Amino acid sequence: MAYTSLTAEQRATFQREGVLIIKHHYDVEREIVPIHRAIYEIIGLVAARHGITLDRPPFASEHFDAGFMSLIAVNRSYGGEVYDIVKQIPAFLRLVSAPHNEAVFCDLRNTDFAGVGAGSYGIRIDVPNEETFRSLWHQEYLYQPQSIDGLVMWAPLVRMTADLGPVSYCEASHQDGLRVYERQNQGKSGAYQIAIHEAESVAAQYAQRAPLTEPGDVILMDYLTIHQSGYNTSPRPRWSMQSRYFNFRHESGLKTGWKSSITTGTDVEAIFPENFIKVPS
Repeated sequence: MAYTSLTAEQRATFQREGVLIIKHHYDVEREIVPIHRAIYEIIGLVAARHGITLDRPPFASEHFDAGFMSLIAVNRSYGGEVYDIVKQIPAFLRLVSAPHNEAVFCDLRNTDFAGVGAGSYGIRIDVPNEETFRSLWHQEYLYQPQSIDGLVMWAPLVRMTADLGPVSYCEASHQDGLRVYERQNQGKSGAYQIAIHEAESVAAQYAQRAPLTEPGDVILMDYLTIHQSGYNTSPRPRWSMQSRYFNFRHESGLKTGWKSSITTGTDVEAIFPENFIKVPS
């Protein structure tokens, strides 16, 4: 899809709020529908692998995830299989590094050399009324320490409604730097255990937004913008794509060696010792 340079107003909005929403950034038929189709096929293949027969209609983008809820009703771990596999869809990987994604990053960050963080892209599946894997208030830089000069690209695969729990962000929170974090164990695992210290109090200091977007749109967030996944109370999963770009030339990346995502094993507490506190267990 051809890239159209950002306007002065869009640049100013991003600098002020730490977030920019671009409508119709992706071509739905050419770039999104192939991902929908592949997800539909993967759900069917995972079901077949476990001997499960799904009663679902033929593929259509409107219900590309048909059968997913029936699949995880048999065994929740089957949803984890789908989650791991969908990030390997070629159409998705093409979109992650698409020229218009690279161009908008370079445009916003005034650089000529962008990178895509290792282990920094995927497709989230937020199941209705499930808290375990919900991403709470955080800043991307702590989890993706390639460079502080980075962007999250968040794009829905379904039309967002309030009950689906769209991504929420704290307006202008990027202006206050990297926050203090703690490690918690309240029903969370892995990277989900790391959270902003007194996160709700911190988030309450800002105006909070939860924009309703649709397939083809993209939300660009500064690596320091505080954001979280909404809570899904709808009957279907919330499907969304995340990719993350960073500026190779920024001094923060040069200093640390462009460390990869926390999900690849990077010890972020060693990189940011001054930003972690110990809390009583």
